[in-house]
Amino acid sequence: MYFLDVQGTLISDVDKSPIEGSREFIEELNAKNTPYMVVTNNTKKASEDFYEYLQSIGFSFDFEHYLDPLMLLESRVSKEGVAAYGAAEFLKTLQAMGYTLDFENPKTLLIAIKEDFSADEYAQMIDFLLFGASLVGMHETSIYAKNNKRYPGVGAVLKLLEFATSASYEVVGKPSLAFYSEALKRLQTQQSDAAFKDVTMISDDVKGDLGGAKELGMKTLFVTSGKYKSEEEIVPLLDVALRPDAVYRNMQDILDAGLLG
Repeated sequence: MYFLDVQGTLISDVDKSPIEGSREFIEELNAKNTPYMVVTNNTKKASEDFYEYLQSIGFSFDFEHYLDPLMLLESRVSKEGVAAYGAAEFLKTLQAMGYTLDFENPKTLLIAIKEDFSADEYAQMIDFLLFGASLVGMHETSIYAKNNKRYPGVGAVLKLLEFATSASYEVVGKPSLAFYSEALKRLQTQQSDAAFKDVTMISDDVKGDLGGAKELGMKTLFVTSGKYKSEEEIVPLLDVALRPDAVYRNMQDILDAGLLG
């Protein structure tokens, strides 16, 4: 059974095209009736729109195999009084979902991915938190890769704000327990006795996605087709207990290793 990350694992961070072996891996899962969930931290496009994009570039799986943070957001964050920070597409998607943006006296400070947060935005966020707003991250990604550069991810921004204000935070998407539990619940519609110990998580985010999965008892496979150029950049710096079980160049290498039998 598998949980599959998307950005940097199934599709390229550079041009959003399929990474070598990624479509074939899913085709093999389908052929063998192996239970799996595609679990992405997509927040820019509406869930159905991003799913349809994946379909359009050759990924063949039903929507029941798909989960992103936007699909859990309404159960976690009230639609009123939200100061949201992220890409313009994210803010547009939030408003289409019925969220009211409030940058005067927000109840919730909601953080998504963005490569160009400004000092003034950080100052505004700090003020909101010190005046009592709750802090929520759409996910807890460690690094955001774009334009051949690597920026602090949402997880890094949350840690910055936590240190600056002592405010605690919650996470909607990966690697939160709530998100992984929802993914497991949906996996159980494919195999009723599925448990975290039966799941292998594959991702390019070894600190965020895989660290959280490891803590829940999942097996973890790290691919260097996304955020990191090599295993040596990050794995030796991790706590031994959170290091991935194996490292592969991409999904094709995992296929070639014969893990699917």
